[in-house]
Amino acid sequence: MSQNLTAGVISDTHGLLRQEALSELRGCDLIIHAGDVGKPEILDALRAIAPVFAVRGNIDRGPWADALPLREVVRVGAHLVYVVHEMEHLDLDPAAARFAALITGHTHRPVAEIREGVLYLNPGSIGPRRFSLPISMAKLRVAGEKLEYQLIELDI
Repeated sequence: MSQNLTAGVISDTHGLLRQEALSELRGCDLIIHAGDVGKPEILDALRAIAPVFAVRGNIDRGPWADALPLREVVRVGAHLVYVVHEMEHLDLDPAAARFAALITGHTHRPVAEIREGVLYLNPGSIGPRRFSLPISMAKLRVAGEKLEYQLIELDI
């Protein structure tokens, strides 16, 4: 049975959750945060919109952050997605493990490319601007059996 749903994909909030990002996330069926959350209130605000799956990033410290896993497997419709903040913490071959997508953060650079049939997706950062990089996020959409992605640059 196919299922249509949308997952909001964000990373590197560094304690800043912009209204523009919240507007884009409203209506999502779930939210994936690829680390560097910054503070627990970010996760609380996201949970008010949809169920949240988050991993711990390199700046996430303290008891609230210790509760976050370094890696997470998320089901997006019929598709399995592997989430890790930094590529160096990747502990498997996503194609061999039959993941539909690998979601990372850390670099603040939005990237989406298909490698060996796997979507490698970094949504960029919706937190404080770094250098001249865009403020960006992504969405994953399941339409029937297909997993589609969209990189979104926020107008800040």
